[in-house]
Amino acid sequence: MTNKERFQAICRTNIKREGIDALLAWLEQKSDFYTAPASTRYHLNEEGGLLTHSLHVYDRLCQLNQLFQLTDSKETLSIISLFHDLTKANCYKKGFRNVKEDGKWVQKTCYEFDEKFHYGGHGAKSVFLIERFMRLTPEEAVCIHNHMGPYDKPVGDRSLNQAYEQYPLAWLLHVADSAATYIDEVKE
Repeated sequence: MTNKERFQAICRTNIKREGIDALLAWLEQKSDFYTAPASTRYHLNEEGGLLTHSLHVYDRLCQLNQLFQLTDSKETLSIISLFHDLTKANCYKKGFRNVKEDGKWVQKTCYEFDEKFHYGGHGAKSVFLIERFMRLTPEEAVCIHNHMGPYDKPVGDRSLNQAYEQYPLAWLLHVADSAATYIDEVKE
């Protein structure tokens, strides 16, 4: 089973909410979600990296939820993990970078960040995009909005602590995202 087939199977099995079919159609027809990188330089900066990262986060979140038992909802776990980085769809373009190899400069293909729709930050944009197609619960919206943890907040902003206290699942998504990035996706 390909990553795309696995992603779609999880969505169709676990997510019964009105709008999921429209969201999946948008991913297929109007976005590069299945082929986009997860980043420009760091984790999974390769074709299909965003899809792979989303599946890694899903796997880690399910593992962590077995330990902490914060929700019984496979639907919620699927939505918040698989769509947490929807903000990255349609935001990358291929470019070139000069790198030194064996003492000589060579041109390598790379990805450049080229966002065309700016909307209030990383997590906020993902929430906005998802809600164009299906409604999120308040907990799901808070989880996705805060999945970057302190990396997406100004110094001294206590809203993250308040979000984690109100919805511990938001913290768990952040941990799953970090585990996927720094454990599953580390380049050798």
